[in-house]
Amino acid sequence: MLRAPRDIVLEDVPDPRIERPTDAVVRVAAACICGSDLWPYRGIAERGGPERIGHEFIGVVEEVGADVRTLKAGDFVISPFSISDGTCANCHNGVQTSCLNGGWWGSTDSAGGSADAGQGEALRVPLADGTLVALPELPDEAQLPGLLALSDVMGTGHHAALTAGVTAGSTVVVVGDGAVGLCAVIAARRLGAEQIVAMSRHASRQHLAGAFGATDIVAERGDEGVARVKELFGGIGPDAVLECVGTKESMQQAIDSVRPGGIVGYVGVPFGAELPIQQMFSENKGVRGGVASVRSYIPELLPDVLSGAIAPGQVFDLTLPLEQVADGYRAMDQREAVKVLLRP
Repeated sequence: MLRAPRDIVLEDVPDPRIERPTDAVVRVAAACICGSDLWPYRGIAERGGPERIGHEFIGVVEEVGADVRTLKAGDFVISPFSISDGTCANCHNGVQTSCLNGGWWGSTDSAGGSADAGQGEALRVPLADGTLVALPELPDEAQLPGLLALSDVMGTGHHAALTAGVTAGSTVVVVGDGAVGLCAVIAARRLGAEQIVAMSRHASRQHLAGAFGATDIVAERGDEGVARVKELFGGIGPDAVLECVGTKESMQQAIDSVRPGGIVGYVGVPFGAELPIQQMFSENKGVRGGVASVRSYIPELLPDVLSGAIAPGQVFDLTLPLEQVADGYRAMDQREAVKVLLRP
């Protein structure tokens, strides 16, 4: 429960139950803290009052409503970070984050009930058929971090790469060395990028970026960072830049770095960022991106996680019991951890 900025507590709440025939109750096996959770934690994104928090979880279905058709008790499931029915026009277009009947964890669902939140022991899942993805069998314990990454950061990094047009032979720069940026490195490599530059000033994150497929590291920022990037790419910049932070400075760095005719794929939650339309027009630079429709990406990425072809679970560098959730927030806020995994 987030009670106020920098005030996270673990509280007892009523056990979830089936409220509508399209619901499921899921017992959480693992959850985590997202970089976007830090915005309300720091007080940058204002909230109306105490509220449950967390939007990334995996677990086991305990009960389903009478109208649920694709899930049953005992199924192991991955939940994306948004709720969707899977049947509306936007869902059919692969934009489940704009579901006409969906919602968000920790807020009110489309029917006016509580949607619970992911950082807990169990929760009610509205629109379970459209929201949850069931695995064919129970996973091994060692697979849990990689599966949890599919609930948000791996799909979000993949979205950045797709919207930037990354393909075989592409040259790519990733702005941001958090969990999403590191997963964007994985995504770019998976899509066949030839050269991948990770912008990072932290040795442990540089090492992980290299393990994920980065060919170069740039530690500089601002004008120096842009100059270093262009130097690596013949003086003009890469084909694509993946912006995974969301600040005014990171967005400008991305636009300045990409080559004329290139594309910035942005997935960082924007705070204070604005687009320099005149520069984009003059230099023929495109910007695409937004909220990742992770629900549409999970089926594509899941086989690679299960086979070990990609290992996004390595972004979790601190695992804590749920009762130490406040310590997890402090660790991420102070950049002592890339991403914190929570075990109920």
